Amino acid sequence: MPEGDDASGVRMGETDPHIHVGARLNADAMSRDLIASTFGLVSDLPAVVETGCGLEGVPRAMTSPLPERVTCLACREYASREYLRFAEQTERLSGTPGLAVSDEQMRLAADHFRELAHKFS
Repeated sequence: MPEGDDASGVRMGETDPHIHVGARLNADAMSRDLIASTFGLVSDLPAVVETGCGLEGVPRAMTSPLPERVTCLACREYASREYLRFAEQTERLSGTPGLAVSDEQMRLAADHFRELAHKFS
């Protein structure tokens, strides 16, 4: 397979018109923002990422965490599944002794994840 092609033979780069979702659902950018606001340190984000549909080496500029911008159907399905999984995990953690957030906050977070899952579906 020629360099730059994925398993389906689609060449990544300018020929792929789709906007994807990053496989980490923007967690790297959120972590970067947290570190920057806490310590004043700013790191560079990678220029290319793996996507929810399994493509590697996709320019970060061709990804979005916003459901209304993602045009790759496989990425939309991936994000929907992941956000539903996050909602379930959040609910399971609710009521854990010593947790620094209230059950109400956990319920609101789970509801937010479900709303995002719905927007991606």
